[in-house]
Amino acid sequence: MVSTISPQQLAELLRSDKPVRLIDVRTPAEFGEVHVTSARNLPLDRLDPAAITAEAGGDGPIYFICKSGGRSGKACEKLIAAGVTDVISVEGGTAACESAGLPVVRGRKAMSLERQVRIAAGALVFGGVLLAAFADNFVDNDTLQAVGLGIAGFVGAGLVFAGVTDTCGMAMLISRMPWNQVSGPATTCSRAALLAAVLSATAGPALAASPTRDSLPAVQRAVAEQKAIIIDVREPDEWTESHLAGARLVPLSRLEAGVAPADLARVLPKDKIIYCHCLVGGRCLMAADILKPLGYDVRPLGQSYDELVAAGFPAVTGR
Repeated sequence: MVSTISPQQLAELLRSDKPVRLIDVRTPAEFGEVHVTSARNLPLDRLDPAAITAEAGGDGPIYFICKSGGRSGKACEKLIAAGVTDVISVEGGTAACESAGLPVVRGRKAMSLERQVRIAAGALVFGGVLLAAFADNFVDNDTLQAVGLGIAGFVGAGLVFAGVTDTCGMAMLISRMPWNQVSGPATTCSRAALLAAVLSATAGPALAASPTRDSLPAVQRAVAEQKAIIIDVREPDEWTESHLAGARLVPLSRLEAGVAPADLARVLPKDKIIYCHCLVGGRCLMAADILKPLGYDVRPLGQSYDELVAAGFPAVTGR
């Protein structure tokens, strides 16, 4: 049986002089949206009982918190199974703590994991039913009908299993998606990548850019030979923190707000290839959709900023 603590009791502990180890096991994106001030983030799928035990050193209980109490309970069960019994789950999670008046830190709005699971499950069932319903319009209709019904049935069975065992495989899978691993600008970038992918799938390549097939060595060679330039479409604060040496800053927000062609021409040459990048590969696709109709040879890089640095692109670090 997992021990619990009410938000009111937690508030009293936080006001005391005793150190309180409070771990939020939600995704980084959820944590970035809102979290109790003293909590630190360690997602449930990355929870390592051995590391937690070594860090705690047996000095007092470890408190776990999530959105509403479900995942924090699972975190406690995971540690108890590993032999760590001094663990406590916060009743009602972050939502209850906020309602109880505990101080919280707010960031960018994020979609909860529970909502993402409902959307994904509903979309799969709906898509499977549609596929089965319209299978008669295709040549191999029996196979398509079986696939459609199979998808809907598989998801339904999965939801029943999740309800019986209180374990959701879909939630664990979605929690590992890129947009759930980051917060702030990176979340925006990941969602932009998803949007671009949807546009590409539904409207075709004419309406949505896709990452260049040029290899990174080819990109580096073109830049060295002054046949290409690199632009960074992140925001100025991200650029100041760290950026690729020699890259030019052209924020996506500025492009979306509208830039006069003459002003762009002073920054971007039309006689050179323009490789654009961002944090994780989403915003550069949207920037390419804006610049290509203006006559620029824009080639979005599909690699993240960290991958570009790891591949040998020199970086300039600011604050």
